[in-house]
Amino acid sequence: RLAGPLRTLPSVEAATGEHPFVLNMAAEGGAGAAAATLARRGVAELAVLARSEPVDDVTLAQSKEIVTAVREGGEAALRELAVKFGDVEEGKPIVVTAAELEAAYKSLPEEQQALLQRVASRVRAFAEAQRASLTAMETTVPGGRAGHTVAPVDTAGCYAPGGRYPLPSSVIMTVLTARVAGVKQVWVASPRPSPVTLAAAHVSGADAMLAVGGAQAIAAMAYGVGPVPSCDVIVGPGNRWVTAAKALVSGRCAIDMLAGPSECLVLADDTAKPDVVAADLLAQAEHDVDALPILVTVDESLVAKVEAELTAQLATLPTADVARVAVRRGYAVVCGSMDEAIAACDTVAPEHLEVMVRDADEVAKRLNHYGGLFVGGVSAEVFGDYGAGPNHVLPTVSTARYTGGLSVFTFLRVRTYLRLDEGAGAGAGAEAAALARDSAALARLEGLEGHARAAEKRLG
Repeated sequence: RLAGPLRTLPSVEAATGEHPFVLNMAAEGGAGAAAATLARRGVAELAVLARSEPVDDVTLAQSKEIVTAVREGGEAALRELAVKFGDVEEGKPIVVTAAELEAAYKSLPEEQQALLQRVASRVRAFAEAQRASLTAMETTVPGGRAGHTVAPVDTAGCYAPGGRYPLPSSVIMTVLTARVAGVKQVWVASPRPSPVTLAAAHVSGADAMLAVGGAQAIAAMAYGVGPVPSCDVIVGPGNRWVTAAKALVSGRCAIDMLAGPSECLVLADDTAKPDVVAADLLAQAEHDVDALPILVTVDESLVAKVEAELTAQLATLPTADVARVAVRRGYAVVCGSMDEAIAACDTVAPEHLEVMVRDADEVAKRLNHYGGLFVGGVSAEVFGDYGAGPNHVLPTVSTARYTGGLSVFTFLRVRTYLRLDEGAGAGAGAEAAALARDSAALARLEGLEGHARAAEKRLG
């Protein structure tokens, strides 16, 4: 049975990956129909604004209780948490089999089946091109040969948000990419999966689905619970409880990244269309109230035009209650030159960076820190979201300064090998002997006599 503190965890949303946006809206004063404005920020403020901890201490502590409960209590604890947080009803199965995933796919209208297949085909093609770019290699070294091999992990766990905003696209982006990498066993976890989410798992080649969300799902995939295998790598987006759980299990297994709320930065000049800029900012703002829309421009007049478009488009947007709150969190930065604007973008290092300026290709080459780059006004970020090819699981909160997005490389291991052969060609013996002497000498400089003697054993 679960410990007492676990019974007082926040809410269904906290555990399953949904966002309790109604509470946030109340704190912000409700939705309303006021004009949408972007706060003005200076370039000097960006370093502080852009970098934040991906997980707060309270969320981390709550997730730790859940992860510990699943690790220690196994399947019984997982089931109890799944029922407590509304993932499944009491007595209902928590695993969806491959046959059931296929049945869900076949239950869809033909046009939806074809849509999933088209998206999967484009994501697969890009992932296959990535995989082909990394190959095994071998080269000569003193006395022999060395090289590396490229091999996938055995088992991957892929998380996809569910509930109020199910994301079948994230199932395709994660599961299919793992399959292209060559992963033998791929599970997906998603709370209260819709038929389209189940179908996406089938199209992508998932072995099964854990119909559980939040920190409890991450713990199950990390430690192996019941039929769920212990995964070598866990990937996929989720809310802060999911992110906290990934932080806690990192080391037990690999993770893709610690992702925060979605971000979209539009770099624009006077050639950008205000209605398009506003539409793209709202496309990210509707994800959740913590999403961050940003406009960086060298044209001061563009800001007011974009704000007018934001106001007009929010008036008819079905997700306006969410997007309007996110817009209030967003901001605009007016720069004196393109050089300053590029520096501002690099400081933020956003998840999505759209370039809507004249000479977009040239400006794009000068940008250095971003998760995904979208060059030119036609290259909508939403095309990346929905399967143009590149993956949509991308780094946030400035982590693009040191990592890239999800790809086949996330599931691959590059392992090196060394083979020294006695007498393998003229001069090989002398080269190997020199290597042994150098190894012994360096080992003694480090005070490791055992290393030195092991090297000298090869001198014969």
